[in-house]
Amino acid sequence: MKKNDVFDALRACRIVPVVKLPNVESAERLGHALLAGGITCIEVTFRSAAAEEGIRILSRIPGLLVGAGTIRSVEQARTAQRAGASFVVSPALREDVVRYALGEGLAVSPGVCTPTEVERALDLGVEVLKFFPAESFGGIGTLKALGAVYPGVPFMPTGGVNAKNLMSYLALDNVLCCGGSWLAEPRALSEQRFDEIERLAREASQLVGSQGRTAH
Repeated sequence: MKKNDVFDALRACRIVPVVKLPNVESAERLGHALLAGGITCIEVTFRSAAAEEGIRILSRIPGLLVGAGTIRSVEQARTAQRAGASFVVSPALREDVVRYALGEGLAVSPGVCTPTEVERALDLGVEVLKFFPAESFGGIGTLKALGAVYPGVPFMPTGGVNAKNLMSYLALDNVLCCGGSWLAEPRALSEQRFDEIERLAREASQLVGSQGRTAH
C-alpha cells in the first residue's frame, strides 16, 4: 500500500490499537475480533518475541491494516516491512529509521513531543508525527499549542489515550488518529478474552462513528 493510502486509511479508522502480542497464537483471533468490532487497523509493537510472526499472520487478514510499533532500528524496520507491515512507528525521532522508511516508500511516524523535534521530523520529510507520550507531555493542551504553530501537521497521539479521553483528542483538527493499548491488553490476550476485545473495539468505533454523524 502506498504511503498516502496508509495515512488515509489511518485517518478513516481514527483508532489504532497498540498491541504487545504475548504469543503468536493470539494474533489471528485478535485481528478478527478487532474487525468484528469495527476497527480496521492495528500496530504491533516490537516489544515481544511474537511481533514479527504476529505481523505476518495479521497482514494476511483481508481488510486489516497492519503496522509495527516501537521500531528503534533500521533492522527492526526492515524486519517489520518484510513481515508485511504497511507502516512503522517509533517512540522517538530515529533519523536512520525515518530515512530508511522514506527511501522504501514505507509510511513512518516517529515520536516527538517538542517543537524542536517537530522541526527536525519535518525537515526529514515526515508527514504524520506520533505525539508520545501524549498525556505525560501536556496532552490536548500541547497539541493545541503545536497546532497553532504547525497548522498543517497531523499528529497521532499515543500514551495515556483511553476510552475516557479519546474523543477529546479526536476533536482536535491536527489529530489524524489516536493510538491506544486499552483495546487489547496483553493480559486479555493471554487469557484469550477475545469477546471482551471485540466489545471494547465496538464501543470505540461507535464513539468515533457518532462523532462523524455529529460533524455532518
